[in-house]
Amino acid sequence: MPPLLALPFPAIDPVAVSLGPIEIKWYALSYIAGLIGGWFYARRLVLADSLWGGVKRPSLTDIDDLVVWVALGVVLGGRIGYVLFYNLPLYLDRPLEILAIRNGGMSFHGGFLGAVLAMLLFARARGLGGLTLLDISAVVVPIGLFFGRIANFVNGELWGRPAPDFPYAVIFPTGGEVPRYPSQLFEAATEGLLLFVVMALAVRRFGFRKPGLLGGIFVLGYAVTRTFCEFFREPDRQLGFLFGQDVNALGGGITMGMLLCVPMAIVGIVAIVLAVRGVTRPRREGPEIQAEAGQI
Repeated sequence: MPPLLALPFPAIDPVAVSLGPIEIKWYALSYIAGLIGGWFYARRLVLADSLWGGVKRPSLTDIDDLVVWVALGVVLGGRIGYVLFYNLPLYLDRPLEILAIRNGGMSFHGGFLGAVLAMLLFARARGLGGLTLLDISAVVVPIGLFFGRIANFVNGELWGRPAPDFPYAVIFPTGGEVPRYPSQLFEAATEGLLLFVVMALAVRRFGFRKPGLLGGIFVLGYAVTRTFCEFFREPDRQLGFLFGQDVNALGGGITMGMLLCVPMAIVGIVAIVLAVRGVTRPRREGPEIQAEAGQI
């Protein structure tokens, strides 16, 4: 009999659509929803003249093509990151399992690095500013984070630490008979909704006139919100706490997620400082500067 304060896990089929042998899972749909939502929002940002000042912006065609590059970067980077950061011994023993993405195993930090690399390569190929593309992505990424964390909850994975006294604790099918924090929903609310609001306010206030500023705000914001949520999220079983504490401990302990957020926070702070000081702003020459000088 479940504890009094625990909520039963809702019976949600992880398969959203089944057509004969073809199955489409909610997790896959979350990636699609994030990419389509981000693509639509990015197109609107590019068309907003008031946000850009003298910074060169990508075209709508560039945004359309960038989605493909970013999708590949996220999937490849997310998988490679999970293999390297979270379960390397297993995949060294069974390397073919690396290709079995449908069995789960994606890392946000790896997907983030993969997406950044894809955007920088795309910017170089199209003659665009790499920081500008990163800024656009920073504004739209929380959409994908929100849907992704909701899909984690639907799948009953990445559940939270034991929470016997939390009134909205959930007993997950794969988490034993222990009531746990619904940490996936905490992450959807903070990394997704909260960061989306923060980035929407930031782009409205600063626009894209200081390349790297919005990207820095997002990276720092994600590091902070993810670290907060890690105090409620159960560490990966194969890793546990990095300094040998009991994996069932409710408080304290450093997790891999926390550790990977440290360099993110540092990079975010540095990017913000450099952007505010104007270091990242592209230099303009000739008539553009003269015309601006004549307006002063």
